[in-house]
Amino acid sequence: MLTLDRLDKVYRTGTFGTSDLHAVRQVTLDVQRGEVVSLIGESGSGKSTIGKMVLHLLDSSGGTITFDGRDVTHLGFRARREYYRKVQGVFQDPFSSFNPIFKVDRTFETLRRSYFPRVSSSDWRGRLEEALAAVSLEPGDILGKFPHQLSGGQLQRLLIARALLLDIELLVADEIISMLDASTRIDVLNLLVELKSRGLGILFVTHDLSLGNYVSDRVVILYKGRVVERGVTAAVFDDPLHPYTRDLLASVPHLDRTWEDVEAEEAERSAALAGRCLYHEALAAQGRALGEEASAADGDDVGLVEHSPGHFVGCFRLAAGDPCPAGA
Repeated sequence: MLTLDRLDKVYRTGTFGTSDLHAVRQVTLDVQRGEVVSLIGESGSGKSTIGKMVLHLLDSSGGTITFDGRDVTHLGFRARREYYRKVQGVFQDPFSSFNPIFKVDRTFETLRRSYFPRVSSSDWRGRLEEALAAVSLEPGDILGKFPHQLSGGQLQRLLIARALLLDIELLVADEIISMLDASTRIDVLNLLVELKSRGLGILFVTHDLSLGNYVSDRVVILYKGRVVERGVTAAVFDDPLHPYTRDLLASVPHLDRTWEDVEAEEAERSAALAGRCLYHEALAAQGRALGEEASAADGDDVGLVEHSPGHFVGCFRLAAGDPCPAGA
């Protein structure tokens, strides 16, 4: 359904725009219907930038975005309006997504005038009540209130209800539960899982690995704008290949193990991979299979190789200037 092919984003920085900040480096991934794909990484990894490019809140600097087989990398105003009938986003701070001087029913009426001008008031009311019921909200408790009178969890579910009214096919969920309390988080997560079962594709942006593990079918691990590992969630979490992925997983508290146990396990993994790079080893093996010369020190540092079925890993080099272990 959604395919990103070598997507790039470069910002001009400095007083006179003389420097480049490469925020996203040739990212390739896809999201299918009825699937949750998580973009996971620390702050500055480029995950929110990718989500904003998918939503056309930022222009890309290179690569392509394809939706339902159509190139949607660059869209005009009318084409973008139609695109938003199928693709919507929900963001970290739900309060910023609502006009504070309008009650909730006024917000939904604006949606009706923009996208459903021919729908009668009675039909619209029925659609609205159905969408609110889908996110476990009672119209009488919500519609006559201002945004500040509602909780963060209620506002997040309202945003999802708005997306459902448009009958969308893809939802970009960008850190949508990081501002919610623990009891509300699980409600929103379970709602996403239910929507996935109805065929909705979800690009789930998060820095929290436990959340990615809970909801995702596949995960994409980002470091400084590039993909270092991706694959089926269980494969990546049970057998992390890239040092950065292992560091992320080692930083997550475990109720069943002590910190010393986790450190010892990571030290064992690191020792087994010392001086190696699975990416360049695979390239060299492919070259030998084809009867070609393959240098471990060469290769595209933003590329990936399939280490095992459905499990891809990139070069262990973490930045363009870093030495690769395989080239040492």
